[in-house]
Amino acid sequence: MAYRIVVVCTGNICRSPMLEFLLREAFDREGLGDQVEVDSAGISAEESGNPADKRTIAALQRHGHADWGAGAHRARRIERSWLSERDLILAADSGHLHSLQRMAGEDADHIRTIRSFDPVAVEARTLDVDDPWYGFSERAFDQTYDELTAAVPGIVSFVKDALAERGTR
Repeated sequence: MAYRIVVVCTGNICRSPMLEFLLREAFDREGLGDQVEVDSAGISAEESGNPADKRTIAALQRHGHADWGAGAHRARRIERSWLSERDLILAADSGHLHSLQRMAGEDADHIRTIRSFDPVAVEARTLDVDDPWYGFSERAFDQTYDELTAAVPGIVSFVKDALAERGTR
């Protein structure tokens, strides 16, 4: 059975699809692409059905990432049932974290902020990934990219340990 991750932001057009792609790429590079499933969703239904923000796609391209099938991405809202169906739920910021924890009730141990996997962010106590949508610039999306990529190694290591514990790695 695959280890399942869902990345959650506000509308599922910027931060969460960007990290979804970065994690898929990282797990493929580690030879774990067949053992780990990554998808994404939003807290809000406001963007449901919309594609990934073109600035998200442009930021990934600027940083040398090949087309990840962005044309197929459609924003969707997280469903309560997913909270028990996923092994790890990654919230983009503390507001999303609290919303997801409320939805999950007592079973919220597997819900964490993305940047809680970045030791520098933890030490600086800056666990929120700023929403680049409001930045209206390439720089805002590049900052988001930097924050997300800094967390990727920690997430991959965490999942590797979880897979080893399951005896599937």
